[in-house]
Amino acid sequence: MRAPRTLKVWKMGVVNYIEALKLQEKLTSDRKVHKITDTLLSLQHPPTYTLGKRRTDHNILVSETELKAMGAELHYTQRGGDVTFHGPHQAILYPIISLREMGLGARRYVENLELTMIELASLYGVKAHAGQTGETGVWVGQRKIGAIGVRISTGITSHGLAFNINPDLNYFKHIVPCGIADKEVTSLQKEVQQVLPSEEVIQEQLISCFIRIFNYTDIVREDKSSLHLDKLELQMNTNEE
Repeated sequence: MRAPRTLKVWKMGVVNYIEALKLQEKLTSDRKVHKITDTLLSLQHPPTYTLGKRRTDHNILVSETELKAMGAELHYTQRGGDVTFHGPHQAILYPIISLREMGLGARRYVENLELTMIELASLYGVKAHAGQTGETGVWVGQRKIGAIGVRISTGITSHGLAFNINPDLNYFKHIVPCGIADKEVTSLQKEVQQVLPSEEVIQEQLISCFIRIFNYTDIVREDKSSLHLDKLELQMNTNEE
């Protein structure tokens, strides 16, 4: 009999990008030395543009000053992928998991992230698919509905996926999303053109798709939405002692 595969799911609400980045770094370090089990962060960000480690600034079409005037932040990261936007009404999953323990390579891991979003879209009758060669993420026809940008360090993952439920798509007009020109960005709301359930329900469905695709059997759900990350880190450090 196979041993149960445990996943902790942290539902975190809206989290500042830098705070979420610091938390991922802490959890990644802990996962490498087996202080924690596989962990999935489910959250949203305030309006934020991020660049991957290739630093493709030319794909940002306006100045950082203009981005700030729109109320958006700009951050550089060590994930793969190109420039993307994160914002309200977008479901984000950051898996901190051990690919080695799971027996997955990097390519299969990314494919599973794509399948997670494809399965969610299918629940609403939207036929989504993985991108062609050079087209990362998940698409509906020629319209991009989900982005992927990951980092893998010593077999441990961080960063992850962003699925557009109903974000303000105008934010994407200020970048070349994921470095792919002349492509439209879409959302679940735009594709179904009907009243959707609450975003909390859709985010929970996305989590369930992830759990199913990655074959977790023992799920521990924790609501972290009301806990400030400084207190959370202090709590984690206390638990380690």
